[in-house]
Amino acid sequence: MMNILWLLGGYLLGSIPTSYLAARFGAGIDLREHGSRNLGATNLYRVLGWKYAVPVGLFDVAKGAVPVLLSSRWSDEPWLPLAVGVAAVLGHVFTIFMRFKGGKGVATAAGVVLALAPTALGVSALVWLAVLTATGYMSVASMLGAITFPVAVRVLEPGDNYALVIGIALAVFIIYTHRSNIRRLLNGTENRFGKRRRAAAKDT
Repeated sequence: MMNILWLLGGYLLGSIPTSYLAARFGAGIDLREHGSRNLGATNLYRVLGWKYAVPVGLFDVAKGAVPVLLSSRWSDEPWLPLAVGVAAVLGHVFTIFMRFKGGKGVATAAGVVLALAPTALGVSALVWLAVLTATGYMSVASMLGAITFPVAVRVLEPGDNYALVIGIALAVFIIYTHRSNIRRLLNGTENRFGKRRRAAAKDT
């Protein structure tokens, strides 16, 4: 029963729509009607800037890290923190509070792997930063950073099979949540990071 409560708690914490709440109560707008209409920190940045996006992004990371750390201290079951982390990411992407439409899960997934394998995450973060700097595409940086994590786990922590499995699963899921970005990249219409928008027109 307690395991179920941990999973539910992870999902509900991940479901907190931080970008929506920041835009609604901080600027009086519905983020679902602006920019890409995505409820993630990247769209929040494009619409309202760093002042909103940075604290929201950090909170989204905490939504993944905190339940993993707490559940790992409470339970001796090695699978529980992994499952709780996955529940948090699912909550962020499919939030119950916004009709199951949320962000793309990158920041919350980063929080999960930060709690599981911080060294491998550091390598992944360096790849993310390098790709973002070189290309300007947040989507490409996020996907390649996600793919890098399980590779880094395999190289740096070869005995950590749990982190490897969760890293592969999260990488596949993050690629899935970026499928519309992949279509735009192939069509040459993907937006580069750094361009801010205040218009309500949907990105295409």
